[in-house]
Amino acid sequence: MDSVMNAGGIGIGGKSIEEALSTLSDMTAGMAAIGKDEHAQRIATAQSFMRQHGIAAIYLNAGANLTYFTGTKWYASERMVGAILPATGSLEYIAPAFEESTLQGFMQIEGKVNCWEEHESPYQLFVDVLARMGVAQNADQPPRVGICESAAFFIYDGIKPLAAGYALENARAVTAHCRSRKSPAEIALMQRVMDMTLAVHVATASMLHEGITTVEVEEFISRAHRKVGAPRSYFCIVLFGEATAYPHGVNYVQTLKAGDTVLIDTGCQVLNYISDITRTYVFGAISERQRSVWNSEKKAQAAAFAAAQLGVPCGDVDRAARVSLVSDGFGPGYKLPGLPHRTGHGIGLDIHEWPYLVGSDTTPLDVGMCFSNEPMICIPGEFGIRHEDHFYMTQAGPKWFTEPAHSIDNPFGLAL
Repeated sequence: MDSVMNAGGIGIGGKSIEEALSTLSDMTAGMAAIGKDEHAQRIATAQSFMRQHGIAAIYLNAGANLTYFTGTKWYASERMVGAILPATGSLEYIAPAFEESTLQGFMQIEGKVNCWEEHESPYQLFVDVLARMGVAQNADQPPRVGICESAAFFIYDGIKPLAAGYALENARAVTAHCRSRKSPAEIALMQRVMDMTLAVHVATASMLHEGITTVEVEEFISRAHRKVGAPRSYFCIVLFGEATAYPHGVNYVQTLKAGDTVLIDTGCQVLNYISDITRTYVFGAISERQRSVWNSEKKAQAAAFAAAQLGVPCGDVDRAARVSLVSDGFGPGYKLPGLPHRTGHGIGLDIHEWPYLVGSDTTPLDVGMCFSNEPMICIPGEFGIRHEDHFYMTQAGPKWFTEPAHSIDNPFGLAL
């Protein structure tokens, strides 16, 4: 225990890389992918919303939206691949002819595949399929057709000249409504990946030593994520010392020295769902300045969590964190030293998705919504402190996926 305590807080340093890795094991047992029945229910929910709001059809582009509604995993490219979901009737796909068999092999929700040859226009095919589905162009009363918000501009640009009789709009009203409210099955997957990444954080802290580089720590974290059952780290930010004041990192490698603030932000992806956790602590002796700012960050994170109640606008959660920070002498607003970005983001199939805990977001908090809570304090020239955990909304209010950092002396709440 003395060797661990000498490195700073409890659990910081004292183990070799292999000793740290030996504490980890595969955590994916029992995880179940989202099934066909849930995808079908998602489509039904979307179609009900579309009928209620007068939206005739939406286009779902390859990527997270296509995966969410159909279970079909396909990466967006310069070729148009996606699905057309009418407000009433069956979903149909659109794809290059040479990809038809491959696309069918990835489907969970089956549907007709409308194909275009390489010399043909997928955009003309799109409007032709809409017409066959009963969504005909009408100059006097143009049907509302949503285009996937993640689709590249060239897709919208290709459709628009051929769709004068449609009212093209952002499909986000439909996709965000559905995706922002996670099901129990989604919550269970997200809980597991969060647990996996927290275990990686604990192991990582334990193997830090003076002279280790940020690159070496990133390599360990990737190995650790594989040890708990993820394919790799989905992303990884490792910062030491003054570099911790920059939320998304710096362009140079740092070497750990005594007294450095350490900020590690990482996550993994398993069965399409993503984790994202940040821990900040000190390697070596903790200064009063580090302790004070660390505690202010914890207080702001707790204020945001307390404000996150059903029906409360997302923006109010951000404001609660900033009120806490101002009371401790940070800010106001986005001014530094203080919090230069929003308090949190939604998460699920994408690491950042709607809604957002930012002052301009008026979305009322609803059951199933999931958010990061990370009101970071940045002090340029000194250091930064970010505590990032995620919570989800239940009928009884917010619930943490992972409990926040315990204290600067024992960030992981480890038993002595």
